[in-house]
Amino acid sequence: MQIKKAVFPVAGLGTRFLPATKSTPKEMLPLIDKPLVQYVVEEAVAAGIEQILFVTGRNKRALEDHFDISFELEALLYEKGKDVELSQMRHIAEMVNIFYVRQKQALGLGHAILCARDFVGDEPFAVLLGDDIIDAEKPCLGQLLEVYRKYRGTVLALEKVPMANIASYGCVKANHITDRVYEVTDLVEKPKPKDAPSDMAIIGRYILTPDIFPILEKQEPGKGGEIQLTDALVNLAKDEAIYGCLFEGVRHDCGDKLGFLKATVDLALKREEFNGEFRKFLKEKLAK
Repeated sequence: MQIKKAVFPVAGLGTRFLPATKSTPKEMLPLIDKPLVQYVVEEAVAAGIEQILFVTGRNKRALEDHFDISFELEALLYEKGKDVELSQMRHIAEMVNIFYVRQKQALGLGHAILCARDFVGDEPFAVLLGDDIIDAEKPCLGQLLEVYRKYRGTVLALEKVPMANIASYGCVKANHITDRVYEVTDLVEKPKPKDAPSDMAIIGRYILTPDIFPILEKQEPGKGGEIQLTDALVNLAKDEAIYGCLFEGVRHDCGDKLGFLKATVDLALKREEFNGEFRKFLKEKLAK
């Protein structure tokens, strides 16, 4: 079965970026000239996703408007002969079918995914988190889908991180299968370094089967008093195999201010329009 549906949990309050996120969704913060969420949507579309469900919360109207048609703006661009910009606006509104459901309480990632149950039905589906911007030759989600097509089970994106930072992630104990593929035997949510089973962290890309929903429905709150997806995956692993994909590419943690700044510089230097003058500016600053 091909995976055509993806879930984007975007109900968070973005408190690490206050005051910028007081009235603007964190997902709409611009990384150069595109909001964070657009990068992730484009990754999903490039991997073959045809339908996306945003699990939203309060004050997320700007996100919905971004992916909608803007008649007034398009008319203005047409009148001014700005064909390139007009094409970009139409592409944003037309690139994928988008649906919305509201998570009425901030009860955790697991609960947000549970809100997508009616949208998903009995199909396997993808989950993408907007904090992780992954710069890769082959879309990160596409790499996970290749593993899914071979093994037909839940697949998690994995990245090796410094042990000093492992407490910020869910991490796995896993057996190497082949190339960059692992079979996950245990998962721990945000462990202390001394308790971490490995340095392989779970990153914000998942392929999940509908078997996760009955588990999430009964899952007790975990760390932070929230329904943790990692805890549900631990229970799922008792009955079926879970796989990990050590993806190829560069991940930028844009849920963190420093990570956001690094992503801005890194992606700007890859663009021809900035590579000359901007690179010169950075060298001059560093020289001082």
